[in-house]
Amino acid sequence: MQLFSPNHVKLLNSCYPPTALLTAGPDYSPNSHELSRLTYYASNHPGKLAKIGSELDKRLKGECRKAKSGNIRSRAALLISLSILRSLATECRRDIALLSPALISSVECTLCSTPKDLEVVARAASVFTTWTTYTNGHLIGADSAMTGEYLSILSRFASLSSSKSSDQETQNRTRLIGVAALTAALNSDALYNDIRNFGIQVSTIIRPILAVLFETPISILEDQACAVKDSTSSPYLAEFRSRPALERRAVSIHAHVDGDQGPSTGDVSDASLHALFSLLSHTNGAQLGFVVQSSFDCLDTMQGWNKPEHCCWFAQKTAEWAQYQYRHVVPTWLVERLLMHQDSSQNTPVQTALTAMITSVFSSTTPFINLSSSDIMSNLLTLLTRSISANPEDSGLSSLVECISSLGCHVYYSDQIQDLAGELINRLVVIEVHGVLVADKSSALSTRSAGIRYLLESLVGLIRVANASQPVDADDEGQKASIMAPSTERSADGRPSRRTKIQPDVWQDTLSILCDADALIRNECAAALIYYIAQEMPKYGEFGDVAGFKHPQKIAENTFRHLQSTFPSIGDVASKFLNSVHAYVYVLATSPTLHNPSALLLDTKGSSSNGAAPGQDEHYDLADNGGNLTPPPNSNNRRSIASQHGVRERKESLVLRLLEKIPAPLGTSAEASEEDYANILKIMTTIHIHLPMRGLLTGVPMLLALESATEMSQVRDSLLQRIITVKTVIAHVWRVIAQVWKIPELMILAEQTVQKLTSLSQEDIRAPFDLSGLGVDTNNALTLIVSSRTVQEAFKLDRESLLRRLSTKWTPELALKDFEQSSGYENTFRGDGVSPLLKISPALMHIENLSMQSLARSTRGLGVTDLREALEGRSGMSNPALTRPPSVSTLDHASSFASGDAHNLRLTQTRSRSRTKKRSTPNGAGEVRDVLSRLGISKQNGSLLKATFPVRQKS
Repeated sequence: MQLFSPNHVKLLNSCYPPTALLTAGPDYSPNSHELSRLTYYASNHPGKLAKIGSELDKRLKGECRKAKSGNIRSRAALLISLSILRSLATECRRDIALLSPALISSVECTLCSTPKDLEVVARAASVFTTWTTYTNGHLIGADSAMTGEYLSILSRFASLSSSKSSDQETQNRTRLIGVAALTAALNSDALYNDIRNFGIQVSTIIRPILAVLFETPISILEDQACAVKDSTSSPYLAEFRSRPALERRAVSIHAHVDGDQGPSTGDVSDASLHALFSLLSHTNGAQLGFVVQSSFDCLDTMQGWNKPEHCCWFAQKTAEWAQYQYRHVVPTWLVERLLMHQDSSQNTPVQTALTAMITSVFSSTTPFINLSSSDIMSNLLTLLTRSISANPEDSGLSSLVECISSLGCHVYYSDQIQDLAGELINRLVVIEVHGVLVADKSSALSTRSAGIRYLLESLVGLIRVANASQPVDADDEGQKASIMAPSTERSADGRPSRRTKIQPDVWQDTLSILCDADALIRNECAAALIYYIAQEMPKYGEFGDVAGFKHPQKIAENTFRHLQSTFPSIGDVASKFLNSVHAYVYVLATSPTLHNPSALLLDTKGSSSNGAAPGQDEHYDLADNGGNLTPPPNSNNRRSIASQHGVRERKESLVLRLLEKIPAPLGTSAEASEEDYANILKIMTTIHIHLPMRGLLTGVPMLLALESATEMSQVRDSLLQRIITVKTVIAHVWRVIAQVWKIPELMILAEQTVQKLTSLSQEDIRAPFDLSGLGVDTNNALTLIVSSRTVQEAFKLDRESLLRRLSTKWTPELALKDFEQSSGYENTFRGDGVSPLLKISPALMHIENLSMQSLARSTRGLGVTDLREALEGRSGMSNPALTRPPSVSTLDHASSFASGDAHNLRLTQTRSRSRTKKRSTPNGAGEVRDVLSRLGISKQNGSLLKATFPVRQKS
């Protein structure tokens, strides 16, 4: 029979040792000379490679069947056959596709037959890693039979990678063999060639890797992870090379040699880390999504959510080790998975772990690009409000607040924090008026209170985190902060940052909550306002040292030379904002009634006349819906501008009602508590310390009006204590003003008044009681202020001018109208103003930043080419963009850097095509002016082009 056997069969038979196979150990290697002849024949006759593979596969399956029954001779022959197969794959790498079906079939049969024989399994793993090294993966997905066997092999190695054994050393050996084979698959083209099978392969491979990592202590993982990027190899396996396939060298996996020290659990976790790093560093955006989704499935199966520390570590490393341009996929998928649990009434381990994972990812120093922070903020706010609606006492709400705040760690364009804060405040406005959707109307007030308080905490947390991640490099204690000086803020990784501060007109909508009937809400709003004024509010022209209260002489030394000729006007947005603050403070201190949230929640019928469904998005009226949990159509869409206007109109009408109820002198009663008066003092103190000039211009007239309201000839016992409290607050504020502006006479006057008021006992404060002489003499105080050289030099005004300005008539109505009539109030978040930056930038360049695209979704606009053609007089002939203005998004807002008239931007009116066609002869100057006008660049407002991170901000 040997004479009539084909040549390839003869060559194959000669590779086996002629003597007894049992004596071929311990290497169990084929005859080297005959093996060379076989591989030479196969490489020179590619047509015979499939037949050789088929013959080997047939022999190997027979040997597996006998070895499974305990036949030692067949086991030896099986080891030799596997060595022959590996040599053929190595030497015939150019034609590996011809050998692939037989090779995969043989390996799959071997793993099924002898799963516990580590020597045989290691030899099969070596064959598999050789194939993964040289294959192009084209047969995966194309050959269904081979694809099924390949996926079965991955499942077998995955089982080995998470093997459980009573013998720790055997378990570690088994796991290392499996991890080595899976690492080979992770680096192979077989994984990345077919996207349809990518998810199936990843879900199989990631499961044992996560199982090993979640069994390892965090401290060990941290130490090993630090060396992963620096070390490209581990003691027990070599990573694949970045060489062409024909120049690669396949790794050889061997079983443990008796007498050597066995591998440790640290070796297994180190190998698993290298496998994870290899997977993440090669995947693109779509593939990374499959990885994250497969990880979620694995954590569900293995109850990994019960280990939040490991979950956070895994999320951080996934984002850090992913390719730079695809890292944003990780937090996006985390948020999407968290939204799947938004209707849960109780906080589950999955929600706890996911919230902590998102927070840890954003709190890390790993940079993200193409991250749509606005969309993430919107989703997280939706989740927060629905969680509050389900259970306002949920322990996981604080974690959600921390998660929202962590978005402030990553700032990639100048207005990002202002945009996110604007979104938060918009949600706050809707909840303030309409409340939060609840099934039980009896809990509407408590749910509304929780919603407002948690949103305020999120707002302050966002700013606090943004400030903490971008510390200021202070040179010395006496350094002055001026708007004309470049910012020295730097991010956590040392990069310079030019983050825009949140403008007062954005924060304006939160002020009405100061007069809410809920004391908890008032306290939270006061704390947020104090932090905003002290740490965030732009202090254009003001002294920026927060230690100014401790060193008031610094303010006296600063003459504000850069505002010598322009500051006396009170028309800037910051002054208007402080006017509104003082108005609401006055209302809180004197009004006999406050905002009644029950009236807000029930008085919703009339809002439908505004043209938009009240409470659009997830917030809508309980009275109109009868407590029904079914949301209105398009409830997940962004609120329309008309709806926002309707909400704010109702807020303004409620404020006017409160103002109507305030009597000229202090009424018979007031709703403010002792804690409210303490908050009033803190707010006004903060204003005069951090904004001394504007605080003086806006605060002194209000103090005069408040003091006038307490001047009464006869009062009742119920009102007497309140008047004493108000006068005490006023005296403290005068003392702060004296200390800030270094006016010793006023300091003495205020100190004497404070001591006199605080010395009164409860027995003394009884009617009839003489109130004369208790408060600070306002005329005397005003005279001391306007006579101060420090004040006169700061404002560059004489005594008479200052006296006229500070003694002007002040009422809360006039103070609020001063802000509402400003252009900034009309054209920012509450109107249809368009940011010059976001109006122009899509026309000048094709941006890739999704955060910018989420704010300015623009089609083809005017650009540099259009301007050039206009200058050359060719616009009418060649550029169709000039015949039709660019589309401008109404989702945007006015830039924070423009003020005054610069805010008065409107959408460009579209011209008809017929009118444009009449202009056959181009007019050079007119075309240039037309293009500049459409770009938002004109003589009256100057150039509106600004960098993403501007060097300086202009008032």
